[in-house]
Amino acid sequence: MSHTLGIRQAQKQKTRQAFLDAALALLEEQSLSSLGLREVTRAVGVAPTAFYRHFRSTADLGVALVDEALGSLHPMVRATVSTPGPERVTRAVRLIADHVAAHPAHVRFIARERHGGVQPVREAIRDQLARFAEEVKSELAKDPEAAGWNDEDLLMLAHLYVDQMLITASLFLETLESPEPSQAERDRVAQTAARRMRLISLGRQHWLDQDG
Repeated sequence: MSHTLGIRQAQKQKTRQAFLDAALALLEEQSLSSLGLREVTRAVGVAPTAFYRHFRSTADLGVALVDEALGSLHPMVRATVSTPGPERVTRAVRLIADHVAAHPAHVRFIARERHGGVQPVREAIRDQLARFAEEVKSELAKDPEAAGWNDEDLLMLAHLYVDQMLITASLFLETLESPEPSQAERDRVAQTAARRMRLISLGRQHWLDQDG
């Protein structure tokens, strides 16, 4: 009996993943707000009613895509920020570039839907980014430079890093989608991203020098 249940659960998970994969492919050329349920079920090869065994709506499907795109990145972000010294910036830029190259569709989806028209998806992205900021803040608090910083300012700094990571991912995505992508263009994006992150780091060193 348990073996049969296991097979059914595996098949259910396989179908659910097929919906996610089909939606992600369809979203290469459109936003989630314009995605039709029948489009997705047609791409998977199932009846429309089968969709509701896995998701309540296309918005619910979008939230699942957010979790797939961002949920698995938390260990990577923590590991990146925990890298000490100047290597932190270098490693961050390299990991972002590698992730964009490996998962361009996920990056494109987040970039488009972060300010898109589907509220639950915007909120899911916002919540994931808030988690990233909290995790980055926890790692930054371990640095010697964090002495004297309060939680509010550390969180503000963490958000600056997270925002810059998103900007960098979008810029790397643009190089991939260029008619003639080149290593020189990717190197330019990497250098610009590293300089911006170092500027944030330099500002951090003098933040406590301010009056008031």
